[in-house]
Amino acid sequence: MNRLPEDVSRELERVVRRWRELSADHALAASGAVREVVQDLADVTARQPVPELGPAVLIDQLRVLVWDAASAGVPELAARLGELRRRLP
Repeated sequence: MNRLPEDVSRELERVVRRWRELSADHALAASGAVREVVQDLADVTARQPVPELGPAVLIDQLRVLVWDAASAGVPELAARLGELRRRLP
């Protein structure tokens, strides 16, 4: 796969943009929600735990797992990312 589906790409970039706007305190508080999505996607694709490397790396982990999930054909990925974005403070 050379590109993410348009809806997935759009929602992923919205999540990334929102994450970058968060203060460190808000990012730390919201990291549980992002971490949950990251691990859920890893459970479906890699079937391995994702190391907890902190909020600074978490959004990069999300980007990688979204690509893996899209490549694996995980359904409703854009909707899941939209839900995550709405959960961010």
